[in-house]
Amino acid sequence: MPATAPDVLDLTPWPAADAARYRASGLWRGETVPAALDRVAREHADRTALVAGDVRWTFAELMEAARLAADGLLALGLRAGDRIVVQLGNVPELVPVLYGTLLAGLVPVVALPAHREQEIGSFVEQTGARAYLVADRSGGHDHRPFAETLADRLTLVVVGEVAHAGTSLTDVLAAARPGTAEPVPVCVPPLPICVPPLPADPGGLALLQISGGSTGVPKLIPRTHEDYLLTARACAQACDLTSADVYLAALPATHNFPLVSPGVLGAHLTGAAVVLAPAPSPDVCFDLVERHGVTITSLVPPVLLAWLGAGGRERLSSLRLLQVGGARCSAEVARRVGPELGTTLQQMFGMAEGLICCTRADDDQDVIVHTQGRPVCADDELLVVDDEDVPVPDGVAGHLLVRGPYTIRGYYRAAEHNRSAFTADGFYRTGDVASRRPDGNIVIEGRAKDQINRGGEKVAAEEVENVLLAHPRVHDAVLVAEPDEYLGERTCAFVVPVDAADVDDPAFGRELRAHVRRRGLASYKVPDRVLVVAALPTVGIGKNSKRDLRQTLAAQIFAAS
Repeated sequence: MPATAPDVLDLTPWPAADAARYRASGLWRGETVPAALDRVAREHADRTALVAGDVRWTFAELMEAARLAADGLLALGLRAGDRIVVQLGNVPELVPVLYGTLLAGLVPVVALPAHREQEIGSFVEQTGARAYLVADRSGGHDHRPFAETLADRLTLVVVGEVAHAGTSLTDVLAAARPGTAEPVPVCVPPLPICVPPLPADPGGLALLQISGGSTGVPKLIPRTHEDYLLTARACAQACDLTSADVYLAALPATHNFPLVSPGVLGAHLTGAAVVLAPAPSPDVCFDLVERHGVTITSLVPPVLLAWLGAGGRERLSSLRLLQVGGARCSAEVARRVGPELGTTLQQMFGMAEGLICCTRADDDQDVIVHTQGRPVCADDELLVVDDEDVPVPDGVAGHLLVRGPYTIRGYYRAAEHNRSAFTADGFYRTGDVASRRPDGNIVIEGRAKDQINRGGEKVAAEEVENVLLAHPRVHDAVLVAEPDEYLGERTCAFVVPVDAADVDDPAFGRELRAHVRRRGLASYKVPDRVLVVAALPTVGIGKNSKRDLRQTLAAQIFAAS
């Protein structure tokens, strides 16, 4: 393959005139993420930055731990610009390791804890990753057997116990600083807090995030230093974040929502403390809120329902703002937040590709309950259009398109997909159906893309269908969304077997769910329900009619109610 400049290959740049305007207005500040973190750490050196389990770091200590991680990774032979897949849950190592990759000039591919073999293998293949940093176990799943199959292709670093291949993060850090053999990452002041002397372009690639994806495996989202910093700052401003706040990362912090909306990064850039929760459940989080004086956190609707059902409002007295996003929060649930939890709800809508909208604390209840708010940046450009890309009037539902200073202009190494995902003048086709109210607030009506939002986790129907079709006893398969009171949507697979006798075999559905698990897909992609049928409805051209299947499910639910 001929050598290609990384920015040309990996980034679709903003038009020069737009980039100049964003810089002239101060939206892009010519700063890298490591430089911004270093500056904030100097300003707030002795303030608490991170609490995770029994670990508590000041800003100075956190940045030193990040620098140690950077030194250790570079000592393994990695170099600035190398891609490294990082797959960690909310463990103490997560934040210093993630910041350390950026300090080292590496490009982290921020995988989610729930990702499995198929997704991780794809990320390695798409990026040519030179390293994979993964926890030994998370959520009861042992990541090491698959990770070890990659050890002959890349550098494998394991947080926790190494089984047969790879290097433990503890050993990596000890090798970087002989004599610092504590379990990790350690702080050894008074070494200086500094950014490595690496050439860094504020407009260059900072990290790669994961799209929900509507077809096949997830696409990769290239985020630059400048646009990512803008996201964090704008979201922090929209929720009135200050250095006096304490942010609880209840959700897995590698999701865009709890990482930068404003999340961990936005909190740190503001000088606020971050508390990592090992799980979002009320029995874990209520104690953390009470013990650490948490003032703001982020949840998805299913977790919010669990919090609402748990009682214990008196333990949340410090909580001033509760963000809910990842999936639409129903008006019925939104109304309950204030009376039952004693805090203000902030509805969030956004995507790792860029755009973030939210309600504001001083909005009236009609806006907070019934809308997903308005953009966090005045330079966000939103269009609501019909099927012919003609703008529709306020109050009319249509396809949501967006363009702006932190919304990407193209997916990573996906030229063919980009031609359909973006308009000729750079608007991103979100796949969401929305309407805009006269007051500028957005109401999300649903999805146009063939994607299922299962409690905030996005499931690409085609990916699961392809796995089902690989089973030798399956003739045809379709995955559709089924309404669910708790998750919003759950997945239901309609399967036509090769042998008609399997239609009446209840064990066949169980076998198909086990088959999807065996193929290494994330657990949330395993169909919640499998219906084995003799045939699938079709439309005129012979294409399976998912609309008819959804109507079938709706009729079943109505009949059972």
